[in-house]
Amino acid sequence: MSWLRALKETAHSGLTIERRRLEPLVAIRGAAGLALVIGISLAWFGPVVAASSAFGAFQAAIASFQRSWRPRPVLALVSGASLAGSTFLGYLTGSHVVLFLALLVLWTFLAGLAWAAGPTGGLIASSNVAIMLVTVTLPTSVANSAVHAGMILFGGVVQAALIVLFPVRRWGAQRDALADALAAEADYARRLLHDPLAPFDPVPLMTARSAAAVTPWQARRRPPELRGSRGVAERIRPVLASLADPAMGVPDEGPERDRVRELLGAAGSVLDSAARAIRHGDPVELDPSAVAALRTPDTRSLLTGPPRRAAGRLGTLLSDVIETAEGEGTKEEARTERAVEDIRTAGGETSTASHRRAPTLLRLIPVVVRAMRAELRPGSPILRHAVRVAVVVAVGYLIGTALPFGHGYWAPMAAVMAMRPEFSQTYGRAVARFGGTIVGVLLATVIVRTAHPGLTSSAVLAVCCALLMYLLMRTGYVVGQACVSAYVVFLLGMAGDSWSQTASERVVLTLVGGLLAMLSYAAYPAWETPRLRGRLGDWLKADGRYAAAVVDQYAEPVEHGHDDVRTALLDTREARVAWQEAAAAAQHEPVRSRGLSRAAADDTEHALAEFGRVAMLLEAHLPGGGATPVPEAAELAGALRRATERGAKEVRERRVPDWAEVREALARWDARQRAGESGAAPFVRNGAGLLLEALEEFSRGLDPHPQQRPGR
Repeated sequence: MSWLRALKETAHSGLTIERRRLEPLVAIRGAAGLALVIGISLAWFGPVVAASSAFGAFQAAIASFQRSWRPRPVLALVSGASLAGSTFLGYLTGSHVVLFLALLVLWTFLAGLAWAAGPTGGLIASSNVAIMLVTVTLPTSVANSAVHAGMILFGGVVQAALIVLFPVRRWGAQRDALADALAAEADYARRLLHDPLAPFDPVPLMTARSAAAVTPWQARRRPPELRGSRGVAERIRPVLASLADPAMGVPDEGPERDRVRELLGAAGSVLDSAARAIRHGDPVELDPSAVAALRTPDTRSLLTGPPRRAAGRLGTLLSDVIETAEGEGTKEEARTERAVEDIRTAGGETSTASHRRAPTLLRLIPVVVRAMRAELRPGSPILRHAVRVAVVVAVGYLIGTALPFGHGYWAPMAAVMAMRPEFSQTYGRAVARFGGTIVGVLLATVIVRTAHPGLTSSAVLAVCCALLMYLLMRTGYVVGQACVSAYVVFLLGMAGDSWSQTASERVVLTLVGGLLAMLSYAAYPAWETPRLRGRLGDWLKADGRYAAAVVDQYAEPVEHGHDDVRTALLDTREARVAWQEAAAAAQHEPVRSRGLSRAAADDTEHALAEFGRVAMLLEAHLPGGGATPVPEAAELAGALRRATERGAKEVRERRVPDWAEVREALARWDARQRAGESGAAPFVRNGAGLLLEALEEFSRGLDPHPQQRPGR
């Protein structure tokens, strides 16, 4: 992609406004906390302290809006405490330019590294740097700096207290994550009706898994309907796929296929009902026709072999989803309870639910530190971002100080808030920040020149701008920046700043900061395009380990399975998402592809997705303890593991992998079967053949000249 096209697309993405679901009660709560802090600060300390404390309450409310599974009060407290500490250190060094610049560079570098802990931590750390640049310029003395920092912390405490006292949809983020996972499973079941090989995006399941990790405090207060459905949903997906896939024994047409379609449609209906119940905290309302389809006894006569086992497991898993979604308060509803029992009886199996534990906030600190230290290596995109943003903020601060405008912090503040580790987000946000600044400053200037607001009116206008920010922040970055720009203008006007000076300098210096951010990425980039082959190799290696772990269980059946299958599955999901995110980012980069065309990327992605799907089908029918071992599976598992590890290295070295070792293992398996030296295992052997076909398709996608390959 050319630079001109890349700039055009990123600018368009930054200026895009979306229609999103609004949360007015949450916005009103945040604005009420901000108004309370400003009012108390004005009454006790005056407008200057009120302005700094308002920033603390404003940022604490924004932190509680972030996509995080931590309790919202905790996010507000962490934001307020970290901003108070940053501001206090800034006050202590603000009178010494060299010392403050050194602190600013160090603080910004650490804020850049904080993205290693996730986007929420990175955003809070970046916001702390930006707000510190503003608050340290407010007139004060070193003796009063502790008062300012204390009131900033007070703003975070107020927002946290309001979240506790006036909760809005408790556990809403976790409910949405689990409901989205179940809804994705329902959509998958319906797509399998028409396309038995339909793909499935595991991101909703991964998100639900992250949301299911709770601290001991959360575990004691978590609603019962959030305690088991996620684990059941994880097991439903392979069962749905194995039930629909013709390779598992059900023909494309006929009464067996009709029965499978009936079961898939019923599963989609039940999963949708459970998703709605969990999302809103309501009782599960089941479609009687879906319940009747799942408990119909003809499953055992129409379906045989793997499809029959899949149908039985599907009924059991769906009954567990329903029972968990009902929670403890609605178990007395006899109709649903009877339906659950009917479906469970048809399945004839039982299952157990599990949950994950997340570290407490104090125990999370060393985890974050280790994540940041892990990025201190050459080639790390996070390290490049940290270096880039630290240099840009220092240069922006010096430029802003040298220019005759005054208030030179606007340039570094705009840069640190726009910069992200990824190219398109940095450029899109830089454009959106400049556009939003123009709109916000112009509107604020018009209001000021026509209404001439006083101290109280300025505070009210600032709170109104914050309310609009909280309400519309998810509709687009440019909308949020317009509200923030007006908010800062009114807030600093309340503290005694010049209205006209603020309006003129903010636009110019914001443009300077945005240009610095964009130029820095062009000069010191962290492109994803050159790393695509490495991401692809990682996915191939993870897929190979997963398939090998599954196949190996057929060689040594155990009652409860091996933990390495689950671990390998999670690894391959993470590798797949990392590849997809890298491929999506590379599409917007002005960098020419090196050795991996878009067509090759699409072909290899399809092949690896199919490879993982076949392994999932085999996992859906893992044998239990006492099952007949398949010795040939152990040899095949070893071949898969070694071949994919070697193939991943060849992909990184821009070579085409060859799967001779896997072909030879399958050939020996076939020879033993013909000689009568191996037990019959047609299901496993068929799946192994499909794995090899997917690997061959992967190599064909990488090879520009397949007819010249040896052995063809």
